[in-house]
Amino acid sequence: MTAYGAFATLGAALALTFVVSLVIYLGPGPAARAGASTTVILRAGAGLQEIGGDLARAGVIGSDAFFIVAAEVTGAAHKLKAGEYAVPSRASLAQVIAMIAQGRVVRHFITIPEGETSEAVMETLMRASFLTGVAPAPPEGSVLPETYEARRGDERAAVLRRMMDARDRVLAELWAHRRPGLPYKSPEDAVILASIVEKETAKPDERPRVAAVFVNRLAKGMRLESDPTVIYGLTGGRPLGHALRESELQSPTPYNTYKIVGLPPTPIDNPGEASLAAALDPPHTDELYFVANGLGGHVFAPTLQQHQQNVARWRQIEAERTCERAAATAGKSPQC
Repeated sequence: MTAYGAFATLGAALALTFVVSLVIYLGPGPAARAGASTTVILRAGAGLQEIGGDLARAGVIGSDAFFIVAAEVTGAAHKLKAGEYAVPSRASLAQVIAMIAQGRVVRHFITIPEGETSEAVMETLMRASFLTGVAPAPPEGSVLPETYEARRGDERAAVLRRMMDARDRVLAELWAHRRPGLPYKSPEDAVILASIVEKETAKPDERPRVAAVFVNRLAKGMRLESDPTVIYGLTGGRPLGHALRESELQSPTPYNTYKIVGLPPTPIDNPGEASLAAALDPPHTDELYFVANGLGGHVFAPTLQQHQQNVARWRQIEAERTCERAAATAGKSPQC
């Protein structure tokens, strides 16, 4: 074979190798063994060989050796990031390398609903299996209910710290712009009242008005007489399972606002930003009472006489509903 022929053969071989490599690099990769993607967890500090081996064992690449060469050639070898990745089925080697080099890790979210107790917050964190470590139980009212993003391997203590820092930032901003003349000695007093507002109404538009009633009561030295505080003193915030009994309203706990004057010693839950805002900027009203209106909201009154009339109407509504339920159970027409 002439020198020209040898060079031609070598050139053809190199061209073929290049084409094959390009097909492997850009072409579809292995199918997921189950589902639409494969989850791969790459540990912090893993080297290129270990990463290639993990990807090959997971079945998302066909060859760890080719992965190593491709990562080196493309300059991605020193950019690969640890974390949890959901690699789509049939993802090309180029896509896999780009995903890991750009750190497109799986995003997890933890949602803390408004009005959750700190005990419930800890239960949520402990159920999050993608988190690690333990965390001390936060003080009641110190967490901002919100949805937080976390990554696999994040420490629970660090996630909890973010939740508490978020509450502190919101509270500081609202406290700085609070309504003048509020009967609070400290921002914590506002959190306590906000936690009561959170439990008293599920209607966002009622929160400021409910807060105003309690602020008016505090200013006049009246007892708050809030059922949720009594329940917290009895159960720590867990559902009571029945309507409050008269004997429970006499319970000698520091959270029984039918007995004590002023605020209870701590918040009774973790109030959301809307309830904190309501407690720190309630409207100016003369209302001192409110009771359920039978429609999911409340009716408010400035005097005891008007309040008693509202209570009588609510009891009538409840009596009629009880009668209708009993008739429906018995299969009879209601005679209420």
